[in-house]
Amino acid sequence: MVQFFKEYGYLLKTATPARVSNLLKLKLSFQLKKIVKNQPVSGNAYALSIEPTTACNLGCPECPSGLKQFTRKTGNISWDLYQKIIRQNKKHLWYINLYFQGEPYIHPRFFDMIQFARQNKIYTSTSTNAHFLDKENAQKTVESGLNRLIISLDGTTQEVYEQYRKKGDLTKVLQGIQNIVEAKKRAKSNSPFIVLQFLVVKPNEHQIRDAKKLAQETGVDAIRFKTAQVYNYKNGNSLIPENEKYSRYKKMPDGTYKMKNTYKNNCWRMWSSAVITQNGEVVPCCFDKDAKYQFGKTDEIPLSEIWKNDKYNRFRNQVFMDRKSIDICRNCTEGTKVWT
Repeated sequence: MVQFFKEYGYLLKTATPARVSNLLKLKLSFQLKKIVKNQPVSGNAYALSIEPTTACNLGCPECPSGLKQFTRKTGNISWDLYQKIIRQNKKHLWYINLYFQGEPYIHPRFFDMIQFARQNKIYTSTSTNAHFLDKENAQKTVESGLNRLIISLDGTTQEVYEQYRKKGDLTKVLQGIQNIVEAKKRAKSNSPFIVLQFLVVKPNEHQIRDAKKLAQETGVDAIRFKTAQVYNYKNGNSLIPENEKYSRYKKMPDGTYKMKNTYKNNCWRMWSSAVITQNGEVVPCCFDKDAKYQFGKTDEIPLSEIWKNDKYNRFRNQVFMDRKSIDICRNCTEGTKVWT
């Protein structure tokens, strides 16, 4: 409980009658949808993932950005579009994750993006590979008011780290962690809440204990162990860990693999949040990496209208009728755990 308040204290402090009322509307209509087939969504998205950029300096497998295999163009969100999204939704918008695909620190106005959200009293989070966390950027990160910083640490030695984080330099990552911890201390700041995220795959699963030790030594706030998504898993994959505790997939008696997910025909994400790509497209969630399911463009139509349009509602209805029939849902983490 103490850690929860440390991590999300600012979120609670920025509660307003409008934001609380909106969240309650979403919760109520979500529960009613489970009973009443034609129940529409009530309220507006209280959380958004906004994609600063699709560009990335690494080449991680299973990542369209790293593999440069996007069906959409690489680019940065425009400053004008970003401001427009915030201004139009700040009344109900409570949480922004400045990340989808790509490395957020590549965006030339990344710190301005954080500061603008904070000026509107919105909780901000991001995820980084830490290669750009030099001393100057670490200081700017703290000064920007970022609330939560997730740093990918997928190995405790260079040999293991680079097996997944292709083109990555663990020395830079460790230095980046040190830089942000020291910047917080200099500023006597509680933010950002620093989370080391360890994506567990077969090449690094033997380093889980070392990763916990490293987290303690560096002075970060938390370490989280995350299950990895792989696209071709049915007949096995070299990234699937042997310890099923840290896998999204279960090995069957015939040697094939299946998802642990139970595929319940509902999804809170469809009722609570959305993803906006760098060119303003609204897509359902972070599993739609290629923006296959587009409901509208925020540079043309306000999100509040897109949120309740027929296309979005048809998708929600499909989730509640037959979620397993939607391809991006078949590799979802809902029903599996992230271990901390």
